[in-house]
Amino acid sequence: MSVKVSEPAFQGVGQKVGIEIWRIENLQPVPLPKSDYGRFYSGDSYIVLKTGGKAGAHTYDIHFWLGKDTSQDESGTAAVKAVELDAVLGNRAIQNREPQSHESKRFLSYFKPCLMPLEGGFSAGIKTPDDENFETKLYTCEGKRAVRFKQVPFTRSTLNHDEIFILETKDKIYQFNGANTNMQERTKALEVVQLIKDKYHEGNCNVAIIDDGKLQTEGQSGEFWNLFGGFAPIGKKIASEDDIMPEKTPPKLYCIAGGQIQDVIGELSKSLLRTDKSYILYSGTDMFIWVGRATRLEDRKTATQTAEEFIVNHNVSKLTSVTRVIQGHETNLFKSNFGSWTSASSVPPFEEGRGKVAAMLKQQGALLKGQAKTSPVEEEVPPLLPENGELEVWHIDGESTTPVPKEDIGKFYSGDCYIIQYAYDFNDKKYHYLCCWIGKDSIQEDQTSACQQTTSMFKSLNCKAVQGRVYQGKEPPQFIAIFQPLIVLKGGLSSGYKSYIAEKGLKDVTYSPDTSALIEIAGTSAHNNKALQIDLGATNLNSYGCFILQSATSVLTWYGNQSTAEQQQLAAKVVEFLKPGAPSKFSREGKESLAFWLALGGKQTYNSKKIVQEIVREPHLFGISSNKGKFEIEEIYSFEQDDLFAEDVMILDTHAEVIVWVGQSVNPKEKQSAFETGQKYIDLAASVDGLSPYVPLFRVQEGSEPCFFTTYFSWDPSKATAQGNSFKKKAMLLFGPGVIEQSHDNKPEVSSRGGGATQRASAMAALTSAFKSSNVPKTTSAPRIVLNRASQRAAAVAALSNVLTAERKGGPPPPDSPRKKSPKSESTSPLANPEIVDQVPVPASAPAPVSAPDPDPDPVKSEEPPFDTTENNEVSEAPSETTESNQETNEEDSSVKETAEDEKSCEDTQSTYPYDQLISKSTNPATGIDLKKRETYLSPEEFEEIFKMPKEKFYGLPRWKQDHIKKKVDLF
Repeated sequence: MSVKVSEPAFQGVGQKVGIEIWRIENLQPVPLPKSDYGRFYSGDSYIVLKTGGKAGAHTYDIHFWLGKDTSQDESGTAAVKAVELDAVLGNRAIQNREPQSHESKRFLSYFKPCLMPLEGGFSAGIKTPDDENFETKLYTCEGKRAVRFKQVPFTRSTLNHDEIFILETKDKIYQFNGANTNMQERTKALEVVQLIKDKYHEGNCNVAIIDDGKLQTEGQSGEFWNLFGGFAPIGKKIASEDDIMPEKTPPKLYCIAGGQIQDVIGELSKSLLRTDKSYILYSGTDMFIWVGRATRLEDRKTATQTAEEFIVNHNVSKLTSVTRVIQGHETNLFKSNFGSWTSASSVPPFEEGRGKVAAMLKQQGALLKGQAKTSPVEEEVPPLLPENGELEVWHIDGESTTPVPKEDIGKFYSGDCYIIQYAYDFNDKKYHYLCCWIGKDSIQEDQTSACQQTTSMFKSLNCKAVQGRVYQGKEPPQFIAIFQPLIVLKGGLSSGYKSYIAEKGLKDVTYSPDTSALIEIAGTSAHNNKALQIDLGATNLNSYGCFILQSATSVLTWYGNQSTAEQQQLAAKVVEFLKPGAPSKFSREGKESLAFWLALGGKQTYNSKKIVQEIVREPHLFGISSNKGKFEIEEIYSFEQDDLFAEDVMILDTHAEVIVWVGQSVNPKEKQSAFETGQKYIDLAASVDGLSPYVPLFRVQEGSEPCFFTTYFSWDPSKATAQGNSFKKKAMLLFGPGVIEQSHDNKPEVSSRGGGATQRASAMAALTSAFKSSNVPKTTSAPRIVLNRASQRAAAVAALSNVLTAERKGGPPPPDSPRKKSPKSESTSPLANPEIVDQVPVPASAPAPVSAPDPDPDPVKSEEPPFDTTENNEVSEAPSETTESNQETNEEDSSVKETAEDEKSCEDTQSTYPYDQLISKSTNPATGIDLKKRETYLSPEEFEEIFKMPKEKFYGLPRWKQDHIKKKVDLF
């Protein structure tokens, strides 16, 4: 049902993909200027419309945001006006209630990098930053992608190990990374820092990164703690009522009648929902308002108001998701609460959406004369791999592989499996597209062998190829386009297939140029043109296609009256490919000879309908994790390239393909199981979302993304090729090298998970040792912390570093290294002051704070201690003259250790080559290797012979020393 637009503010809405926002002013929706998008005032209520999809098939999500200080009248108006907006859009939008500080991730994703909540409101008079003197503010920043940002009290007691804090002063912005936060959260917080800097400081202020647990007496860390009155230990986050997640309860259904709520008795089933009624479905964690198609508009408004009363009367948690759906447009989450859910409508969602939009435009007078008649639409060609690459194909026969002759490449048998490798150049870089093709009649042994050998080839390419698995009938566009023609024939050539059909007593129908066969030409262009052998019979013809009828002596091509010129041209190519030089005849539909019909077994009625293409659906991006063996999936809404973190495994589901993206800093175990992770996702999506179990599956590596992956993002190649963890890359991109590389007292941890719990506990224990009870004056009042001298603290930190370094290398702790005393005065920072600096009572024994458990599963061990140990250290190995150069060398050493594990994981899987093929002056050089890592291709025995040391010792050396040794042996 679509209605005439009675609200002036809603004229012409939902015509373009994007966001439209209205603020409730004087109980009326008023369009918000685009310059204010993302800035919501706590005293106001807003309506947000998100339009997605494509023209003619738009999707709509309506959200009404309720500020914590908004009035009941304004919040009620927002809810009612959201219903009116839905009616204007044809009653097919999904509506969501969004209380301030408890917004859904989907809603937050609309405002990158974050939604900025501000104090005040329209009725109270909106204040701008210029209306008052600048005030130092402290914020928390929560979330890996959809960031939840809010202001908190500017006190030291607010800080904790479990959150990221942003401290905004007039001249400088500090980001404080709690020890228990992960790398993705820290990376996303940097974008918020950049937003504050650009929007409220006109880009003119400095930025500092402060890491929890790194105690320094000077520099940015000292400045940060000085703003809080001095350093004091902090604890874990104290959970509030709003942080307690509601418990899942058995779903309960309520009927809304005459503004009253009535319990619905009986087992939940779709039959309980009447089309002229509205209902509430409540399960503790989720609340749905379901509205029947035949419900009057006024009743829909009443239902929304009644649901608001239900939220108050039943003390529904603010963390409970509240969603309003219309009959026929229910979400999967809603339908999952019912035993079974069958769709009564046979109209495809795409066509149904087009019809509704057209009716709505006509009713509003927006349909122009020329739009009544449809015109041919030029087909959109998806991104394809570059042409003129090198193509190789191998046929699988059990454990053996046989190269397919060039003249037969493009010919596939449904009873066989193949491996395809396509090597091409793009932007002066070599890329490999590697996949196996699985015939629908192939035996399990050949399928397993094809997948295993494809994986072996992937590893031999140093894990830098695109690996894929393609099933017959589901070939993606980039696969089809590299052949031309691509022909799928009946039967098989592998010995396993031959044995199987012999055991079953089946007839061998394997294609031969000397047998009768019927081949259909399908598709409209290079990315979807295929030739498929089908059963002989006139019933298999179609007016919209071309067909090749082959016999032992001749070939006849049949053109349907609705076939295209492209199909006819492809048919000629296929004939020449299958039977070169054979005489060929042509016949058009309706002018067939008697011999033609006899060859097909007699003339019969056949199909004259156009084959409907599969419905194009919106792509979805998911983050994948495994928590205690449980496979967990989180959808990333409104995704972009910046959501691809180096520490993550992501899945892009386009419905036509599933692509597993693997970041550079993912631990080796996750890298190795990436393909299996993709299969787990397919199995799950096939059972709950109708995804085909035979959908093509690909694995891509960060830095080697193909065009059919990057097309779904606004892609910046420089971001993809940058090295290091996501935090370092983002900091360098936004603020340059100075904020991290040159701030020696504030280097971030290298751990992709924010450091393991054990390391954090050790770090805090070492920190506490600097505040032993023997240093606390004996007094009858509550004990207070007294700090030791800076040199004592530095020594404790150095000892901790030595222990952690030894633990990583598996040996005993080395002796303390000599240290220099800082030339700066200890009085320049409150950390160096031996006086009492904090009035917060602590236990007399000053125990080490207990760290909260790591929020991410399977943490990767940090390659760097959680304390900054470079300050005041002497490093004897590096050729340096100053302490600063020593610190830079230490940072370089850390970067070597950071990549050592990944390098070794590739060593375990790649091929080895003799020394004389790896040297830069080789007369017979090895091909397909990474020239920057020549030494990794040596066998362990030859490596030790050439370098006079084992690999483990070599990779423990500083990078400059590694390069120096490699130059000596001509492997640089």
